[in-house]
Amino acid sequence: MPVLAFHDLDRSIRKADPVKSRTSGTAWRHANIGRLLNNAVRRFEGRVLELMSERGHDETRIAHISLTRNLDVEGTRLTELARRASMSKQAMGELVDQCAARGLVDRIADPTDRRARIVMFTPRGRKWLDAFRDAVDIAEREMRAELGKATMDAILKGLAVYGTEFDTLDDPK
Repeated sequence: MPVLAFHDLDRSIRKADPVKSRTSGTAWRHANIGRLLNNAVRRFEGRVLELMSERGHDETRIAHISLTRNLDVEGTRLTELARRASMSKQAMGELVDQCAARGLVDRIADPTDRRARIVMFTPRGRKWLDAFRDAVDIAEREMRAELGKATMDAILKGLAVYGTEFDTLDDPK
């Protein structure tokens, strides 16, 4: 799909007739905010994976980003990781197993509850986390250079404001 300039996208959205779009055709699916955000996330995460690969972390997959975003440096219980990532415990367990097999994380006994396990980054995992942070920083700088400071600042501010209405996944209920 070709990249549209902002003025082209704005024009295509203004021309759309919402009633007509609901009954004839599917063009509305390509210009709604959900689709645009999804495309932007896919492009951004793809670039992060590309940068990770260039730095010798070609085993990194999109799913690993979910673990990275939700695992506290001091460790997090599997159930909490699953909740934060909006995943089942089983799916998160498989993801943790994949990362453990790569030497990125380990499971240790929770000192407050012997039945529970805490997932923690290994020393290798912390280096991987540093590389991930660097890749995200580079991808953000590239995005800012492409979109311009004012647009990037508006996007960050708007998404931060809009996201505050969502039940944050970082805070336990």
